[in-house]
Amino acid sequence: MASKNNIGQRRLVVGAHYGFRDWLAQRVTAILMAVYTVVLLAMFLSGQNFTYEGWAGLFAKQWFKLLSMVTFLGLYYHAWVGIRDIWMDYVKNVGLRLTLQFITIFWLVGCVAYTVQILWSV
Repeated sequence: MASKNNIGQRRLVVGAHYGFRDWLAQRVTAILMAVYTVVLLAMFLSGQNFTYEGWAGLFAKQWFKLLSMVTFLGLYYHAWVGIRDIWMDYVKNVGLRLTLQFITIFWLVGCVAYTVQILWSV
C-alpha cells in the first residue's frame, strides 16, 4: 500500500525556517532590555542628582553609552522581528507586504541613526 502523504520521514518541509531563530532573538533581546531597565532603575534610585545635569552625567559615561546603544539596537531588532512577522502573517498581497517591510526597515534605520546622534551628543 504505497500512498503519497507528507507524514513521517519523507515529509516535505517548506518555509523560511525563521521559527526558532526568531523565537530566540525575541527572548535574548527581551532579556537585554530587562537588564538595561534594572540597571537604569538602580542608577536612578541610587542617584542624588535628579536634574538634567545628573542625567547627562550618567549618559556621558562611556560604558553607559555603550550599554544604551546595544540595548537600543536590541530593541530595534526585536521590533523588526515582531513587525516583520505581523506583515508576513496578515498581509497577503506580496507587493504591499514588501512595501510595508521596506518602510519598516527605513524607519528602523532612521531610529538607529537618531539614537546614535542622541547618545553621542551628550
